[in-house]
Amino acid sequence: MRQAILPDALKEAAAATGFSPAIRAGAFLFLTGATGGRPDGTMPKSAADQTRIALGKAQTVLAAAGADETAVVEMTSYHLDIATTFAPVQAALEDIFTPPLPAWTAVEVAGLRRRGALVEFRLVAHAPEARAS
Repeated sequence: MRQAILPDALKEAAAATGFSPAIRAGAFLFLTGATGGRPDGTMPKSAADQTRIALGKAQTVLAAAGADETAVVEMTSYHLDIATTFAPVQAALEDIFTPPLPAWTAVEVAGLRRRGALVEFRLVAHAPEARAS
């Protein structure tokens, strides 16, 4: 059975894109990819700032499902220029996640959907005791 997780703060974005911020499947949450755009639509220039904003959005989704960043078991990051973005992204991740970091795959890509995005994150969380949103 699938259940959409739709926090109030992301209802407009979900309606505009047609995507669910997350889907619960059993004890797992599969979060839609998140970039670091600000609420006004602007994109910070630094990969670290984009990381903090993107993972802040993910924390909002996790909270709506009764979880937090400690439930994240797997993460994929997509980088426009991994040589220049990996280190600042890793530093930001180490500020956000409690050790150990989730299993992590970093991939360099030719482009991302959001204009100005340097990095995008996809997360999977294990959260068996979540409440419905």
